[in-house]
Amino acid sequence: MAGGSFAPAGVAKERAEQYQGKLTAYVIVACIVAAVGGSLFGYDIGISGGVTSMDGFLHKFFKTVYKQKMLAHENNYCKYDNQGLAAFTSSLYLAGLVASLVASPVTRNYGRRTSIICGGISFLVGATLNAAAANLAMLLLGRIMLGVGIGFGNQAIPLYLSEMAPTHLRGGLNMMFQLATTLGIFIANMVNYGTQKLEPWGWRLSLGLAIVPAMVMTVGGIFLPETPNSLIERGSKEEGRKLLERIRGTENVSAEFQDMLDASEFASAIKHPFRNILERRNRPQLVMAIFMPTFQILTGINSILFYAPVLFQSMGFGGNAALYSSALTGAVLVSSTLVSIAIVDKLGRRVLLISGGIIMIICQVIVAIILGVKLGVNHELSKGFSVLVVAVICLFVVAFGWSWGPLGWTVPSEIFPLETRSAGQSVTVAVNLLFTFIIAQSFLALLCALKFGIFLFFAGWITVMTVFVYVFLPETKGIPIEEMILMWRKHWFWKRIVPELLKLIALLVVGQTTQQCDMF
Repeated sequence: MAGGSFAPAGVAKERAEQYQGKLTAYVIVACIVAAVGGSLFGYDIGISGGVTSMDGFLHKFFKTVYKQKMLAHENNYCKYDNQGLAAFTSSLYLAGLVASLVASPVTRNYGRRTSIICGGISFLVGATLNAAAANLAMLLLGRIMLGVGIGFGNQAIPLYLSEMAPTHLRGGLNMMFQLATTLGIFIANMVNYGTQKLEPWGWRLSLGLAIVPAMVMTVGGIFLPETPNSLIERGSKEEGRKLLERIRGTENVSAEFQDMLDASEFASAIKHPFRNILERRNRPQLVMAIFMPTFQILTGINSILFYAPVLFQSMGFGGNAALYSSALTGAVLVSSTLVSIAIVDKLGRRVLLISGGIIMIICQVIVAIILGVKLGVNHELSKGFSVLVVAVICLFVVAFGWSWGPLGWTVPSEIFPLETRSAGQSVTVAVNLLFTFIIAQSFLALLCALKFGIFLFFAGWITVMTVFVYVFLPETKGIPIEEMILMWRKHWFWKRIVPELLKLIALLVVGQTTQQCDMF
């Protein structure tokens, strides 16, 4: 076996101090092109809320909601409450959930690049159908195709970025995905701000412009290199080493290459990664793959982002003011993500997650108090309190942008061993999209039922997740992606779950089968 010792993570000892190489232009360009897929995810999140508040769109597809909106004395919290309208937004995420599970074997067997290209093509089809939609069925079919694109893109891109990045810069480069997502949200909000004046067809332009980043993702994906990890995993070891030397800018890559070989050797024995991921030794990673994306959505950020114009109009803002305010939150999100990229590999993941959580709790409580005391059911906020609400929501978005926004994707993508990496990312994406679907489908009804209490609902979940990070998430800063398993064995809680390394090596030495090893 390559490299001598053999362990369940693919490596038996830490070689991080032997890693050499630098951040090359080759890596930067590859990561930028790959991360463009995030802009599609963000563009859709941002575009949906603006489109669903446009009169031309509502009049064509959701006449009931249009009539409710036109009423003079509607309930502030309930005028957009319609399950059909919610389905327009949420159908994409349900389709993405299913597609992410299909994308896992594609990503593992055919490479990360193939999944990225598949995602881009699906986006192109979906954006075209949405822009040309003549009826609700065509509109929903387009959303489903966009969901397939999200499933493939979100499954493959974070993995691609984690595997291409040097260890000491992995956090920042991985966040290129989130940065592209936030840029997509901001661009979508600005597009909506312009197209809402082009009634009654402006919504078609908003939906159709998704073709632009989809083209970049598809064409760029064709020219992207595969990751060294994926090449080695699929048997192209020499090609993988040459690519590793090229992206690290040095021929002295023996230590990192050896870790990849060890990980690949163990991964090749795993025929059922989804079954394997349920085993005891993979328990910490599975828990994080489930809870990190769950908590990311339960911050309430997606509700604010893809229902921002609707939310602000519900608070009594005028149509233009609502779109302007949502564009402002998009710009703030981009800025805070840039801050996170700059400091994540210096301060670490835990500090950002915990500090962001505390600030988000405070912001949600303040907004709930203002709306509860000053808004009521049929009133509008005064100008002063409207400005205060927007300011507090922007602060909330800032805290999310440096913490749970990027790190909700970064942490799960970097903690799995090679043999379960694509399956683990599929679990992360599927859980994220499941809860995105649930919140997207239920948010308008929750807003109507809970009123200002919706913000306290999310504040409660943020409290839970902040405590979860403090207690259960070890720091992953500076740990090579192939050596993460050693981190769990040092954690006060997870070391009770993860088996001792020597026990597993002993079984392999005496020739036990992989299935027998899995019992541990």
